Amino acid sequence: MNIKISVKLSLSIVFYILFSSCLMAQENYVSPVREGNEPVTAGKFAPTWQSLQQYKTPEWFRNAKFGIWAHWGPQCQPEQGDWFGRFMYNEGGDQYKWFVEHYGHPSKVGFKEIINDWKAQNWDPEKLVALYKRAGAQYFFAMANHHDNLDLWDSKYQEWNSVRVGPKKDIMTGWSKAAKKYGLPFGISVHATHAWTWFETSQRSDTSGPFAGIPYDGKLTKADGKGKWWEGLDPQELYAQNHPFSLNSDKDLFALWGQWNWDNGASIPSQAYCEKFYNRTIDLINKYNPDLLYFDDTALPLYPVSDAGLKIAADFYNRNMAAHNDKLEAVLFGKMLTNEQKKCMVWDVERGAPDKIEDLPWQTCTCIGDWHYSKSVYDNNGYKSAATVIHMLVDIVSKNGNLLLNIPVKGDGTIDDKEVAILEKIAAWMDVNKESIFDTRPWKQYGEGPVSDAIKPGKDQSFSEGKVKLSANDIRYNQKGNILYATLLGVPSDNISLKLLGKNKYNGKIKSIEILGSKEKLSWKQSGDSLVITKPKVIPNDIAIVLKIK
Repeated sequence: MNIKISVKLSLSIVFYILFSSCLMAQENYVSPVREGNEPVTAGKFAPTWQSLQQYKTPEWFRNAKFGIWAHWGPQCQPEQGDWFGRFMYNEGGDQYKWFVEHYGHPSKVGFKEIINDWKAQNWDPEKLVALYKRAGAQYFFAMANHHDNLDLWDSKYQEWNSVRVGPKKDIMTGWSKAAKKYGLPFGISVHATHAWTWFETSQRSDTSGPFAGIPYDGKLTKADGKGKWWEGLDPQELYAQNHPFSLNSDKDLFALWGQWNWDNGASIPSQAYCEKFYNRTIDLINKYNPDLLYFDDTALPLYPVSDAGLKIAADFYNRNMAAHNDKLEAVLFGKMLTNEQKKCMVWDVERGAPDKIEDLPWQTCTCIGDWHYSKSVYDNNGYKSAATVIHMLVDIVSKNGNLLLNIPVKGDGTIDDKEVAILEKIAAWMDVNKESIFDTRPWKQYGEGPVSDAIKPGKDQSFSEGKVKLSANDIRYNQKGNILYATLLGVPSDNISLKLLGKNKYNGKIKSIEILGSKEKLSWKQSGDSLVITKPKVIPNDIAIVLKIK
């Protein structure tokens, strides 16, 4: 080989290796946020994954099992369902058409007008939280901001907040006081990290028609507000769109799904954006001292492009320990976690559940309808029934999990009659059967029956709910001391057969069996294959029958 060619090839290889290394370093680079305004609380936890692995889930959360969430903000005002702030800029879509009909074209007006119309005029947080507690909630969650970037408290770092615009109310303070009055641990959910990419639709313009090529209001600046209701406010502080589009943002509406972890061509947030989010969130924690903190992010907010999330996590844990005599009582949630990250916080599975008992406590978050209030869900009777919610809860608890359930709130701050009816039916079931839920722990196996045999293992199990239908032939187990609870997810049509309690599989001695909510004396027989209980004459409810086995 010609020596000049060899040298050139060698240099090319060296350059390629160095270039690749630089790319890898850049890809994995964590941009540190400055702590000048809101410093991280000093303590046991440092802002590293290794340090966060010292975390241990508090017993109170493991005992609680069931929480209710008010996932409420300005996107509930139109009553058009989820992600209105993003989809209203999707030319030709249903929410776009609704907005144009009710407000005008998004080149003239935009999501900020939805905020202005949101007044929360009938909101009574104490009334709602009292109902949630009666339905069995052991903790309560309120949303502090969504991807729409509006802070729902008197925010020091975000001029677009609910005290200054919209309702002119401190929403978080109202929820916090109500939770405290009714003795419920208070949780806060934070979603605003993704406004950077989520609101990219507001940068678009129509591709056809009389407004073709005219930018939507995501391009407006503070100067454009002169003489408008929002004069003095900067739309860029709301929409955060002074940046290039993410890859395929202008072509693929759902490209965002594949870029949630700031990869696959996502536009990377600026240092200023990351620091503002960090300061907003630390300010929120300092104001409300939440017991639980939920992030709608893969792992932690802005990771791996910034260390903001790691610093927030360390601050949250350290601050909580300082308030509890060096005992950690805080619960922090993250999604799509690795096995190592699950040691650092509680794994949250959106609209789904694992296929097995998890060694570490976890949580499902779901909703009886859309996350944001939808009139069409109400009109079409699209809510989950009380029975569906309870079946989910029993299944989740049997696998070492908790259920966080959103009850969509209308723009005016109320919930509708169908939602109230669902909560009252959950409350009635809880009145009789709550001992089989609260303070329990998983048994050696979570359950048996057709669905147990049909569930396939999955990597994350998010968005897996509803893929299988539970019935009275599906049984879920959990325990408390020497008591085993076996819950039938429906009404038995014949004798009850519990295969896992046959003598061949269960070595313990069964002393007594009763049905919660009934005084009927049951007849039962244990063989090698199963424990068979003669069909009861009295069925106390039509949702889920709980056998209490001593």
